[in-house]
Amino acid sequence: MNLYSYVVRYDSGFAPNPFHGFCTLATCKPRIRKSAQIGDWIVGVGSACKSVNQGGRIVYAMKVSETLSFNEYFSDKRFQLKKPIINGSRKQARGDNIYNTASKGWTQLDSFHSNDDGSANSDHINRDTNTNRVLISEEFIYFGKDGPFIPEELESCGKPLCHKGISESKFSGENPTDRAMIMGFIEWYDSFEEKGFISHPFDWSDTQ
Repeated sequence: MNLYSYVVRYDSGFAPNPFHGFCTLATCKPRIRKSAQIGDWIVGVGSACKSVNQGGRIVYAMKVSETLSFNEYFSDKRFQLKKPIINGSRKQARGDNIYNTASKGWTQLDSFHSNDDGSANSDHINRDTNTNRVLISEEFIYFGKDGPFIPEELESCGKPLCHKGISESKFSGENPTDRAMIMGFIEWYDSFEEKGFISHPFDWSDTQ
C-alpha cells in the first residue's frame, strides 16, 4: 500500500470529481494516475498561495478501488452522469468523463479542459491522455472548502504530507517510516464519522 499526496491548486470539482457516489481522478496528475494501484491512497492538500490560503488543510482523500482506461470510463454506465454539460449546473459542468478515441485520435467533450469556445484544447489532451488511466474510488472523503488541518504528527514523519508549492510525494508501504505515516493517516481518516462528499469545492466560494 502506497500513499500519494499533492497540492490541489484549483479545487473546482473537476480534478478530483467527487460527485455521483464516486471520487474520480481522470485528468491532470498523469504520474500519479500512472503509478497508483488498487488499494493505494491519493491525498489532495490545500494550496498555500495567498489567493487560496488553504495551506496545511486536506481537500480530499481517496482509496483507489478500480482503474479504467478512458474508453472504458467513457462507456461505463456508472459514470454517464460524469460527462459534462457545460451550460448545466456547476456539478454538471465539472464532469471529468471527457475523453474517448475515434478513428482520427482523441476526442474531448466540451469541458473544463476545453478552449473557451468549446473546441478541443490540444495541450490538455496531450497532457491528460499521456496516461490512459482513470483512478476510481468508492471509499473517499471530500472536504472541499471545509477541509480540516492535517494533524501535526502526520507532518513530522519524514517528508511532509503537505507542500508549499506545486509538488507531489509518494509514501511507500515498504519503507518503515513511510508506512508509519500511512497507518497514522488511515487512523485519522477512520476517525471521521461522515465520509463521501462533505462540502462544496473551494472555487465555489459563493456557494453556501
